[in-house]
Amino acid sequence: MISATTDAVRYITRFSDGVHEGIADASVAKGGTDSGFRAFDFLEAALATCVAMTAQMYADQRSIPLERAIVRVTTDRSLPDELVFRYEIELQGDLTTDQREKLLRAASACPVRRGLMKSIRFELMEVTAPDLSH
Repeated sequence: MISATTDAVRYITRFSDGVHEGIADASVAKGGTDSGFRAFDFLEAALATCVAMTAQMYADQRSIPLERAIVRVTTDRSLPDELVFRYEIELQGDLTTDQREKLLRAASACPVRRGLMKSIRFELMEVTAPDLSH
């Protein structure tokens, strides 16, 4: 679980999984200080890291000489009812055409990509702060 808490500085939001911590912020144009990642950066990062790790894991399991996988992701939010993830994968290493094709197929099947392709539902559970005025 990730928890996020706003900071005293407007729009800076600290988040944690209980072990690791990070900072998110809005851009200067949106009133923030640009001190951290923007919210949509995390969606792009989730996909990029998952694709890259999946390629590396696939290569490791099959002794494919993948030296590095570089994944770049952008989101297109210009359409009102659609979010488009555009990504490119650069595979480095002494790879055959067959190995590249297999790595690309495996990487494109990463768990985050599969999750983002599903129908998504949101459930809000409001927590009321305790009354400390007594």
